[in-house]
Amino acid sequence: MTQVSIIVPVLNEEATIHSAVSRLCRDFPDCELIVVDGGSTDATAELAALHATVITSERGRAKQMNEGARHASGNILWFIHADTAIEAEALGQIRAALADPAVVAGGLTLRFDRRTPALSYLAWTSNARARRLHHIFGDQAMFMCRTTFEALGGFPDLAIMEDLEMSRRLHRRGRLRLLPATSTASSRRLVAHGTWRMIAFMQYLKLLYFAGVDPEAIRARYTAGPRLLPNRTPRAARTSRT
Repeated sequence: MTQVSIIVPVLNEEATIHSAVSRLCRDFPDCELIVVDGGSTDATAELAALHATVITSERGRAKQMNEGARHASGNILWFIHADTAIEAEALGQIRAALADPAVVAGGLTLRFDRRTPALSYLAWTSNARARRLHHIFGDQAMFMCRTTFEALGGFPDLAIMEDLEMSRRLHRRGRLRLLPATSTASSRRLVAHGTWRMIAFMQYLKLLYFAGVDPEAIRARYTAGPRLLPNRTPRAARTSRT
């Protein structure tokens, strides 16, 4: 009753996918490993197929995770991002947590692949949020009972915030546990845009979601990055056309 299926949604992860799936195979050899490709235009699918079952799906993390779950045989579903490294002790802790019938899902303790004051602050607040508000995000390697996943109809088909909404729905069904084992997430996007700026930006996006803004609009805003104002044509260029 503790068969675990690991589901990894990917899109153009050629640079990281080989090390990610080979590490998962090494550390969790008794787990089923499914990589769900959302239409990569690089060699992601070919590299993943060396170590995992690869299936294709429509693009979109929620769609990809739901498709992976549909093909999975485990009664525990574990969703892991390709750019995170999972501590080997996590599997035993997941099985122990879900042995409690009151627990329906959970995640791992978040950390980042480099240490700065801003990243340490973000990891601490993310873990505190998971414990107190039961909001678990994808970079914390969310896991859950398959029966609960199916009862909820899988991840909501949202353009963004599908993990936040799923954790809120899960909490209404039972307890969520944050485990001591770590999920080490990539800080590449945070650092590229400035970590403190991204922290404020992500809070802003969550406020938009809670205010009822269309998730597709939030996704577009996230893709654009944390700029304060839309791109504008420089004054000199506008003057030259007048």
